[in-house]
Amino acid sequence: MRLLHTSDWHLGQTLHNFERGYEHQRFLDWLLDTLVAEQVDVLLVAGDVFDNANPSAASQKQLYVFLQQARARLPALQLVVVAGNHDSAGRLEAPGPLLAAHGTHVIGHLLRGDDGQIDLERLLLPLTGSDGQVQAWCLAVPFLRPGDVPKLPAGDTQDAYLGGIALLYRQLTDLALARRQPGQAIIAMGHCHMVGGEMSNDSERRIVIGGTEMLPSGIFDTSIAYAALGHLHKAQAVGGQERIRYCGSPIPLSFAEVNYRHQVLCLDIDGEQLREVRAIAVPRAVPLLRVPATPAPINEVLEQLAALDVPDAPAEAQPFLEVRVRLDAPEPGLRTRIETALDGKSVRLAKIETSSAARGSAPENMTLDQLGQLQPDDIFRRLYQQKYAKEAPPELLSALAELLLPGA
Repeated sequence: MRLLHTSDWHLGQTLHNFERGYEHQRFLDWLLDTLVAEQVDVLLVAGDVFDNANPSAASQKQLYVFLQQARARLPALQLVVVAGNHDSAGRLEAPGPLLAAHGTHVIGHLLRGDDGQIDLERLLLPLTGSDGQVQAWCLAVPFLRPGDVPKLPAGDTQDAYLGGIALLYRQLTDLALARRQPGQAIIAMGHCHMVGGEMSNDSERRIVIGGTEMLPSGIFDTSIAYAALGHLHKAQAVGGQERIRYCGSPIPLSFAEVNYRHQVLCLDIDGEQLREVRAIAVPRAVPLLRVPATPAPINEVLEQLAALDVPDAPAEAQPFLEVRVRLDAPEPGLRTRIETALDGKSVRLAKIETSSAARGSAPENMTLDQLGQLQPDDIFRRLYQQKYAKEAPPELLSALAELLLPGA
């Protein structure tokens, strides 16, 4: 049996207010061709299908057109989609009965019966191979919030949330072991942060999860052939275990990923065991540029921008550009000077990153003129990174309010 592990599509995501529907469509088109070329039996999508809980009609259409095309090109293909923390579980599941009739299983949240017990049967999905026979069982677990997990037995001293998640996977694994026949594998899915999981240095979209919410790899029993995870945007094997993997996001979600190669994971299951995991690189539809590579004085930056040579491209395919300037003093009209240097060039100025060699780029060290040269999301990101979100002086917060809501 061959499966393709993907996650964190984030359909509808914008990059500094630029729409990215073109890039997502290019990824989905490529994914369709890859499914056919690799003759995949099962496509796994491990959460964060959409970028927010209220996706646009265009983003939803992208998803459902893709699902329809995938089944049309591979009639025997099964698709398993679980919700991530960015998704609305109810919205994702709403067309579930219709999708299930066409081989797509969507699990957004856990359901409980009248007795308050979690419906485990709903989370255990049989996976069939090209011969139509069941070859594996999938523990389709979505992103779990504290209210979702089963309660621990009285007297259990474990953390209620972490222990509850471990108990849920244990219950599902036991059910799968009881259900499977010899030669059938067990596959787990999850959208979570594992102990030792490495974030993508994505300072603009940092996933904030305290260490107490990280899950140990021991929640995946040794009988589980493969755990397909989502949530962390960097592809990696958890704790060096090839059978417990994040595949990462398929497109760059910030300029921190300029040099990162995105991928999906193709895995072959032989009987009850994982035989091979193979990374397939996802082509980047739109380049991300950082000029210069490291922050430099404005005159050097302007020279490099003037010399920037990029081929003409349609608006939706033009590279995104982050300009990195080191300021030792306020620079009035900075954005205008940069835009003038870029006049006529086929790029989209997405971000101006400023820093100070003398004082650093923390907001509490910046003048109002320097703050005024930043985009609002840059300001809040810097505040958060420097841990000033709760400790910022009132005058700084007033200045931020004036920048964001002039005259308010």
